[in-house]
Amino acid sequence: APDHALVPRAQVDAFVAAVSATVVRCYPELRTTPDYTTIVNARQFERLCTYLEEARAAGARLVNLGGFEPDAATRRFPPVLVLDARPDLAVMRDEIFGPILPIVPYGTLDEAIEYVDARPRPLALYVFARERREIDAVLDRTTAGGVTVNDTILHVAQDDLPFGGVGPSGMGRYHGRDGFETFSNRKGVFRQSRLNGMGLFRPPYGKRFESLVRLLIR
Repeated sequence: APDHALVPRAQVDAFVAAVSATVVRCYPELRTTPDYTTIVNARQFERLCTYLEEARAAGARLVNLGGFEPDAATRRFPPVLVLDARPDLAVMRDEIFGPILPIVPYGTLDEAIEYVDARPRPLALYVFARERREIDAVLDRTTAGGVTVNDTILHVAQDDLPFGGVGPSGMGRYHGRDGFETFSNRKGVFRQSRLNGMGLFRPPYGKRFESLVRLLIR
């Protein structure tokens, strides 16, 4: 599933400002710090650049949080927020695997839930809310491989929680006993007793057989 941040429409500007302040606080020297990774290879770097070029050409608003442009020589790519992007753009349809985050504003919680449910099942869903009823509404009415409430990613780090996707985001469950059962072959074996009644169900069929079948399927 694509990576999107659903933000209340009235709080979009505040969200952008908060994310920008967080990037500055965590990476004051973002362009040079070894604490911030680079894109794995040139092909993936170009793919991310293509997303932004298409979005910009289509009228989307790009907010560069790094203070520098993507650098092909070092493959260092700044965090970029994408606002007002059309749903048909690649950045809105593909799994991004990079520091690009499209922002999707919503009016009501019902709208946000409907947005999630109308798209492929996500591998992970992150819910940020203080009200228990809002959290429960999202958990009850959406489907995802895993969920972290009021944080990100950490459900993956819990070895006693099964991890995996659902539908397009993957199949199977891993971690702990769930992982053992997923990757094990449970071979079913039935041992028939020397004394059993199967002879009563063998042909030729007659009234006794029909009576026994009726008895079993009552």
